[in-house]
Order: sequence, then structure tokens, then C-alpha cells
Amino acid sequence: MWNKIKDWLQQNLKGDPYIWSIILLLSLISVAVVYSASSSLAFKKTDGDTGYYLLKHGGLVAGSLILVWLAHKINYKYYSRLSRFALIVSVPLLVVTFIFGGELNGASRWLTIPFINQSFQPSDLAKLALITNLASMLAKRQANIEDFKESFIPIVLWCGLICGLIALSNFSTSLILFSTCLLLMFIGRVPTKYLFMLLLVGAITGTIALKLGQRLETAISRIEHFFDKSGEIPFQAEQSFIAIWNGGIFGKGPGNSDLKHFLPHAYSDFIYSIIIEEYGLIGGVLVLFLYMSLLYRGMKTVVKSDRAFGGLLSAGLAFSLVVQAMINMGVAVGLGPITGQPLPLLSMGGTSLLFTGLALGIILSVSRGDISESTIEENRHVVA
Repeated sequence: MWNKIKDWLQQNLKGDPYIWSIILLLSLISVAVVYSASSSLAFKKTDGDTGYYLLKHGGLVAGSLILVWLAHKINYKYYSRLSRFALIVSVPLLVVTFIFGGELNGASRWLTIPFINQSFQPSDLAKLALITNLASMLAKRQANIEDFKESFIPIVLWCGLICGLIALSNFSTSLILFSTCLLLMFIGRVPTKYLFMLLLVGAITGTIALKLGQRLETAISRIEHFFDKSGEIPFQAEQSFIAIWNGGIFGKGPGNSDLKHFLPHAYSDFIYSIIIEEYGLIGGVLVLFLYMSLLYRGMKTVVKSDRAFGGLLSAGLAFSLVVQAMINMGVAVGLGPITGQPLPLLSMGGTSLLFTGLALGIILSVSRGDISESTIEENRHVVA
């Protein structure tokens, strides 16, 4: 029986087995914690139907896992061709969202998809498209990477445009994406002087976007609260600290969180606090370990991959997801100002979960290709 299961897994779940294990573990944790954390929201929005958000979130998690599987079956080289089209489509979508999009907490980040009435964040598409296209541009220009006109100008234009448009309504997401671009350019052997020039362009673009966009006052307020010496802390942060304190080493047990009834967005922005309250420091460290392992496995492809595009693509996507996770967890424990970043693959969400699944599937596709190629080479040596 075990051998049949093992054979099925090897045939259908190819690529890095450690990444598959991380994805499945995080998905299971997500369903359990979101079910608990959303119970208070269910009483308010659905007249006590606590199963409503469980089914909704469980369906999205299942959808993200299906996307992981589908994306990992496609040769990662095809994503290079699709990325430029996705990038071009992202520009008008980001503009339309900023002007006409659905507003929450003073920021227009969502478009509603007709007929299915599902919210969609174009920034999720733009992030994935920019990272993929940047990895492709860097890989193709390795021979003349120091050419300012042919290599640097196209890269900096796309980075500045996409990051600037996202920053109009979501500065923290823009900052994560910009940091990912810098990392990819560093790994892609872009000269240091060009990196400093990109930093300058990013600073100018970010300043303009904050001035013209919707997040300047919010960003200033959150930074001021974080560095406030008077001892006063925002309500969300205070409730988060109490939840973490209540959790202790071993936690209060699944479903036994008290702060989920008081902590705003306990099922998304502050889900890490609920994880620690219910599963203790042990649960919190386990989640941290899973994300760090994902980063390690994603970065490992830079060394293993025979093609620059595969290594850069996997490293960029893994770095982007894990940095977002680090920021979310850092906010929960008081290491940074409140940003509103969800915890990838764990927080309750809409299409963001699906795009996370797509990104993880692409990482697996890269590892799948590398494993296949390395196996072929080993067989050749054996035959020889």
C-alpha cells in the first residue's frame, strides 16, 4: 500500500519534495487557523454560520493547490514568454484600479470580476509578471549585462513603472517588490553602480507615488506610532501582543484563542498572533522554520540550475513570498510598523491565495526541470 502511494506521489508531484511538504503543511495549518480566527467574523456576517468561511477559504486553498500542481507541470521556460504579455496587461489594470477600484481603509486595491463577483488585486498579477520578466531579461542579457542602454534602461523602466504604480495604493507591497528586483539584479551580476542608480530611481519614484497616491498620511502615521516613545501603541498591536503573551510556550490549543474576538483582521493581517496564541511559541517557530526552509530551497536552485533564467526565477519568487511572510510576522511581534501584509498561503484571502499557488508552482517547475536535467546527465555518465 505504502509503495503504491509513494509511486503515485513520485509520478504526480514532481520537483523538490521538500517544497511540496512545506506547501501541504502550510495549507493544513491555514485551514485550521482561519477556521478558528474567522469565527467571530462569521457570527457578525453570516448569523453564526461558522462553516461559511471554512468552506470559502478551504475552496480557495484547494484552488491554490490545484494551481500549484498545474503550474509545476508546465516547463518553466514558457513563463518567460507569457511574462511580457502579463506585464503589459498589468499596467492599465493598475491604473484603472487606482482610479476606479474598490476602496478599503483609504486605498483602492481591488477590481471586482464581473459575473462571479470576486475581488481581484492587479498588484498580485503585476508582482508575478515583473519578477518573471526581470529574471528573463537578466538571463538573456548576461553576455552584455554591463551595457547601459541595452541592459539597464529596459530593466529600470519596467521596475520603476510597475513599482511606482503599485506604490500609489500599496506602498509596502511596492517596497517588497522593489527589494526583490534589487536582489535579482545583484544575483544577475548587474554592476554595483547600476544598482545604486536603481536605488536612486526607486527613491524618486517612491516619493512621487506617495505624494500623488493614497498612502502618504497612513505611512507617516504608522511610522510615527512605531517610533513613539510615549508608550502608546495602536490597538491592533496591543491586542496582538496580548495574544502572543497568552500563547506562552505550548499555546491554548486549537480553536481556543480569546483575542480572535477583539483583534482586527485576526484571520489575515494578524493571523500569526492567533497561531502563537493557539499553538504557542512552538507553533510560531514551526511556521517560521517552514518559510525559512522555503527560502533556502528556492535559493538553492541558483546554484543547481544550469540556466540563469530558472535560478533567477525561483530565487526571486521565493524571496518575495518569504520577505512578505517575515514582514507579517515581524509586525505581529512588534518588530516593525503595521503594514497590512497578509501571511502567504496562511491568511484568509481571495485571489492572492491563487497567485501564491501559481508562484509556488513555478518554483516547483524550476526544481522539476533541474532534477530532470541532472538525472539525464547522471544517466549519461553511467552509460559512458
